Amino acid sequence: MGLGIRLLLLLLVGAAAAAAGSKEVKGSVGGGLRFRRGSGTFKVVQVADMHYADGGRTGCLDVLPSQVAGCSDLNTTAFLYRLFRAEDPDLVVFTGDNIYGADATNAAKSMDAAIAPAIDMKLPWAAVLGNHDQEGTLSREGVMRHLVGMKNTLSRFNPEGVEIDNYGNYNLEVGGVEGTLLANKSALNLYFLDSGDYSTVPSIGGYDWIKPSQQFWFQQTSSNIQTKYMKEQPKQKEPAPGLVYFHIPLPEFSSFKASHFRGVKQEPISSPSINSGFFATMVEARDVKAAFVGHDHLNDFCGKLDGIQLCYAGGFGYHAYGKAGWSRRARVVSVQLEKTGSGEWGGVKSIRTWKRLDNPHLTTIDSQVLWSRGSNVEG
Repeated sequence: MGLGIRLLLLLLVGAAAAAAGSKEVKGSVGGGLRFRRGSGTFKVVQVADMHYADGGRTGCLDVLPSQVAGCSDLNTTAFLYRLFRAEDPDLVVFTGDNIYGADATNAAKSMDAAIAPAIDMKLPWAAVLGNHDQEGTLSREGVMRHLVGMKNTLSRFNPEGVEIDNYGNYNLEVGGVEGTLLANKSALNLYFLDSGDYSTVPSIGGYDWIKPSQQFWFQQTSSNIQTKYMKEQPKQKEPAPGLVYFHIPLPEFSSFKASHFRGVKQEPISSPSINSGFFATMVEARDVKAAFVGHDHLNDFCGKLDGIQLCYAGGFGYHAYGKAGWSRRARVVSVQLEKTGSGEWGGVKSIRTWKRLDNPHLTTIDSQVLWSRGSNVEG
């Protein structure tokens, strides 16, 4: 049986299994997100740089000679199904370059196909844009408007009533376990920002950067969330942890030597030439424990700087550039609540991460603790 036929059968089986499951979006509580009652966990799968185009008609890049025949965007789709079945995430985050606009005949249809496994499996998902999503038949604004209209999405176009640069700046709150004291509080905060595509300043080349308007929105949102969490009953002693997702790495991702991070750095850090200060903004916010990006497909490390873990996911898509023999991959983050003295679930105790490889065993690598309450984790 050829590789293409096997992939088609795998996709059909995955779709059928999803159709037979629950009709409700997994993990949704009144349209929101919540920690699991049994385990006190919340799991996020990050998918970076799918570079999806025209499905079976779009070939793979940078694979072994034995993998070339029959390899296409459908390999990316098959990896998504396998990954979601293995990890059973509470949220999927697509961190940009979800499609490769220049090779997509129809950007909307390509985006639909790229996200389809999450929708088929009734998983809540959120997305931000990269620097390639808008290079096809939809503008950057058009791509984001399409994303927010898709099924099961928690993506937002932009905060209402706020003048802000770019498209896809929003936050999501994850409620504590239902029936506990923190059931109506956000025990985990997720921030999503559009890091743009390319500089529009003629004298400055290269990639775009996170603008002051976005940073101001982030500061205000973080401050308001922290005030509510710590001042309203039941009052909490410290802020709930925050995680930040965007596409293009900040200049601070270049701060690490190989001995000071977990994972690999196999290509230069492709950050903007302008440092707009967003890293300092995150540090000053006091709640951010980790920031997650894509963009540089051959990097998959996490390194800690001034209390914040800076993490790459590694390249996911088969139409994206990669390295032959180096498996496509995804980053998983699992957030664990602590048990209170009364035995019920309380606030966040720890944040762990690992990566899943697209190989026959979906191998898990580089498991580490990103943050733990009361300790100074170095990763």
